[in-house]
Amino acid sequence: MKLFISEGNPHCLKVLAALEEAGVQCDVQFVNHEENLVPFLSRPSLPALLLPNGQHLFSPNAICRYMFEVSGQECSEACDQWLEWEATDLQPALLQALHMAVLQGKELEATKVLAGPLSYLDQSLTKANTPYLTGDVVSVADLVVCAALHPILSAPSLASGDHKSVRLWFDRVAVSQSCVSASHKVLQGKGLQAMKSFMHRQPAPQSGQCRGSTHPCNSSPAEDEERERVVSEEEMEAAAITWNKDFNVSAAATERLHPILPQEGKRNILLTSALPYVNNVPHLGNIIGCVLSADVFSRYSRLRGWNSLFVCGTDEYGTATENKAREEGLTPQQICDKYHAIHASIYEWFQIDFDFFGRTTTEKQTEIAQNIFWRLHENGFLMEDVVEQLRCEQCQRFLADRFVEGICPHCNYPDARGDQCDKCGRLINAVELKAPHCKVCRQTPVIRSSKHLFLDLPKLEGQLEQWLNKSTSSGDWTANAKQITRSWLRDGLKPRCITRDLRWGTPVPHPDFQEKVFYVWFDAPIGYVSITANYTDEWEQWWKNPGQVEMYNFMAKDNVPFHSVVFPCSLLGAQDNYTLVNHLIATEYLNYEDTKFSKSRGIGVFGDMAKDTGIPSDVWRFYLLYVRPEGQDSAFSWADMALKNNSELLNNLGNFINRAGMFVSKFFDGCVPAMELLQEDKKLLALVGWELQQYIQLMDKVKIRDALKHILNISRHGNQYIQVNEPWKKIKGGDAERQRAGTVTGVSINVACLLSVMLLPYMPAMSQIIRDQLNAPYSCVSAMLHGSGAFTRVLDAGHRIGTVSPLFQKLEAEQIEALKKRFGGQQPEDETPNKKPQTATQNAASPQSAATLPSPVIEVNAGADPEKARQLTQAVAEQGEKVRALKAQKADKATIMAEVSKLLELKKQLALAEGTSPEPTPVKGKKK
Repeated sequence: MKLFISEGNPHCLKVLAALEEAGVQCDVQFVNHEENLVPFLSRPSLPALLLPNGQHLFSPNAICRYMFEVSGQECSEACDQWLEWEATDLQPALLQALHMAVLQGKELEATKVLAGPLSYLDQSLTKANTPYLTGDVVSVADLVVCAALHPILSAPSLASGDHKSVRLWFDRVAVSQSCVSASHKVLQGKGLQAMKSFMHRQPAPQSGQCRGSTHPCNSSPAEDEERERVVSEEEMEAAAITWNKDFNVSAAATERLHPILPQEGKRNILLTSALPYVNNVPHLGNIIGCVLSADVFSRYSRLRGWNSLFVCGTDEYGTATENKAREEGLTPQQICDKYHAIHASIYEWFQIDFDFFGRTTTEKQTEIAQNIFWRLHENGFLMEDVVEQLRCEQCQRFLADRFVEGICPHCNYPDARGDQCDKCGRLINAVELKAPHCKVCRQTPVIRSSKHLFLDLPKLEGQLEQWLNKSTSSGDWTANAKQITRSWLRDGLKPRCITRDLRWGTPVPHPDFQEKVFYVWFDAPIGYVSITANYTDEWEQWWKNPGQVEMYNFMAKDNVPFHSVVFPCSLLGAQDNYTLVNHLIATEYLNYEDTKFSKSRGIGVFGDMAKDTGIPSDVWRFYLLYVRPEGQDSAFSWADMALKNNSELLNNLGNFINRAGMFVSKFFDGCVPAMELLQEDKKLLALVGWELQQYIQLMDKVKIRDALKHILNISRHGNQYIQVNEPWKKIKGGDAERQRAGTVTGVSINVACLLSVMLLPYMPAMSQIIRDQLNAPYSCVSAMLHGSGAFTRVLDAGHRIGTVSPLFQKLEAEQIEALKKRFGGQQPEDETPNKKPQTATQNAASPQSAATLPSPVIEVNAGADPEKARQLTQAVAEQGEKVRALKAQKADKATIMAEVSKLLELKKQLALAEGTSPEPTPVKGKKK
């Protein structure tokens, strides 16, 4: 093995410390920061470990973990959790702190940035009451976290005395021979100053980049402006040169000619969004987690000049469809037809621009699914077994996994499903659930035997791991997608049943299983293939062409294992050269205010209701993307939506674009004036160019929410530029001042044009409105982001713009309050506990009135459940302790309220388990 590291690189501290602690023999070589040693990466990545088999590891934590495993020291689950925390929570804050301390000399601000993560670490150490993070002995987690914090906690000016448990733990670990030696080799005894060269090569972290409730890194726009990026003379001159390059107004924008097929010499991208299930109406969380996120990236990929195909459709088979048909007195096919049209209408209103939106109830689906089945059968990757299943005698049918719930056998979560626990993420066989019940009739099911076919995942595990190592290292997989997939592999793959005792589904073609259909999680992902086949007869150019096609899958995190394990194994086992996912993009969950979306209780906004609010779909898109649950759960909030609309869209973005256009119309008769750049103009060009590059880098990596902030940063720069230069005053002065007003106006209108293009993936209708007002050439849409993406002057002197008008409307407090009440599911004042609640079926059958229906009264079972009560008592105590700790740390209000909401829900469940009526949750009202 050979380990490549560089001086002053804080990540190299971790791997050297792990190497020395593990005692592994390895050749260590110091190289330059910018040396690219990993062949398949487009940019340098150090440290890098060259393995004996010729493969590379380049994630610092993966290298550390590998070192310990090679030495025979297994990593525990707790250890993995700390490594994940260090990479996803600590590192963003640490990068910001080091940037402030090393490059800006703002040491006081640096300690504030780290206050949150250090408090979390301190609290965890205090609560565990162990000398080390995972127990009584040093683990790889201790070395990784200690080495990460070493540059900060070793600096006298930065070391904080507020976190006593952290200080004791750090002093214990940092004095070890491995840490001392690693620090000496990487930092050369120079402390923070040794990192200056490395930090200069890192992109400046943006405010709000720090994640989660563990540290308060979110800042206001005003604070962002105070930390404005320092621009060098070289950057200004380079920006001015780029600005003055000729813009080819005749450049043809990319047109879509169907069918879209892969092209030689182009980047060919196949985009899929998790197929929405057809038996219900999608809510905002469904929309942002799948189709909207995929749509943004699809539109962006076209801006970049990539050849992309975006397919999706409704998932239509399974028990849920049968039940819905029974409820509504229709056939399953009629239900599918009805809800497929509802979904298509909702996505059209949200401007989801599919290349093809199909469905799974097609002949192509049957043909392709059965073909994959037979290939798996012929290749020996299927097996038969008799399984015990839960059958509901009341409903007279076997229960599909999603229609049975109970207590998780692993973590005792009370609402685990029959296939997976949402809390611990582990797979479950429905018969393993404690206290199972049928979701339809609430009766306890019985166990019955039935013969089924299984996909032999253990046989495919080797192929899967080999493919996963390549895909996750070279592609863009979100952290949660990697973590969930690793947890499946860590537990060891088990055979997965692919058949069900149902009637509505793709028939199993095997003569011994003619009464069965394919299980939805074998069948549904094949829908991506069959939908493409319904789009074009040449579908194999996309789906059997892994050398030329890159696939992006978009989904919420609960769908990850079926796309990262089950579906790939089906295609690998088919041995038919199928295209497998290269980039798996999974969001966390979007909640509604401080609770969950519930159609039956009239809580939350569902897709068919959004257009009735009177708020344009572009504004819905903007806000959902602004709060996209990119690295952690987030929440839709009416008050926050109004705030973001009024501050970011109206007062920031809309204000700048409207002012720029009005100056052209009012002062220069609608024609862009001549521009003579001064240093101040070049500074703006450099700032805008840098923000554009950050936008491109983030969008290339599918960091959609983070990229949006750079659009808003540009308009902030523009507003400040106009405010400082006051063109409305200079236009009244002499020739020099009029020329200055012209330059400021001309530069501003070109920035507005750039913003219209950057906005296109997020707010397509508004992007078109802005370009129409500016009379911008259509070719600017593709030309501005093709290639490297540079800020070039598009609207030259003499260009005549169109009619300028305001872009956004204010959301008034009264309007928002009414909407919040409408979608909050509140009970009317005359509602009494004795009044019979409407059922979920009744609510679902009347979607127009669902938002105003009362919350159902919970009928309390006379019989208590002592075991469940005991578990919930412990959970309530732990959650109460968490809330108290957050209040003691003076965490932000939103974080505290979210945890209080969880505590109240646990108390409700405890009351039910104890056989008593839960106390009503106080309704928040206006302060008097």
